[in-house]
Amino acid sequence: MNFLMINISEITEYFNHFFQLVFGPENGPGSYPRYMYWLQGIKFSLQLTLLAAIIGIAIGIFIAMCKLSKRKFIRFFAGLYIDLIRGTPVLIQILFIYMVVFASSGLPKLVIGAIAFGINSGAYVSEIIRAGIQGLDKGQMEAARSLGMPYGMAMKNIIIPQAIRNILPTLVNEFIVLLKETSVIGYIAGNDILKANNIIIGQTYSAVEPLMTSAVIYLILTSIFTFIMRKIERRLRAGDTR
Repeated sequence: MNFLMINISEITEYFNHFFQLVFGPENGPGSYPRYMYWLQGIKFSLQLTLLAAIIGIAIGIFIAMCKLSKRKFIRFFAGLYIDLIRGTPVLIQILFIYMVVFASSGLPKLVIGAIAFGINSGAYVSEIIRAGIQGLDKGQMEAARSLGMPYGMAMKNIIIPQAIRNILPTLVNEFIVLLKETSVIGYIAGNDILKANNIIIGQTYSAVEPLMTSAVIYLILTSIFTFIMRKIERRLRAGDTR
């Protein structure tokens, strides 16, 4: 019994040390609570992911349309874009866009990062959307055209909404991957979750606790996205059975 009490006491003491080290105030005068670093990092990461996802979906739809074009040279350039983006590391793309394309633009790192990640995500989203469109019955387009809809209107009002509904799980999975990939934004000094992690490691000279906290934060965020995705899926299925 005494042995168990000692262990519980040690565990409690370690958790107190853990929370004080990761979330408590900095040492010295004018101390700043460390949990604020995490909150700022989470806010930055979520904003970056959301903006990049919007840009990525817009690019993805456009490139998917180009891939399905009847004109060979349009399909060629769409394929070239996809191969180029998927064949090079996302970190190189971010550094290129930050150091070359927007080197003297003065744009916030959040915007530059969102553009870079959006361009990267657009290549993957385009293939997901293309597969979703090609998975639909061809009769859908024929029915829309027989009602007098132009090709663009049929795609916008009939085909793309159905394709997005079918590919929603894959699309949300891409969104989750995007959230995790944004962790490399620190290479252009973005104030994301890992930046908070690195600041706290630098202050405490302890890597285990901040790294564990970073992993838990990402796990919680991805679990929330997965939960939301399942809720949306269930609602869509319920709508289909009415």
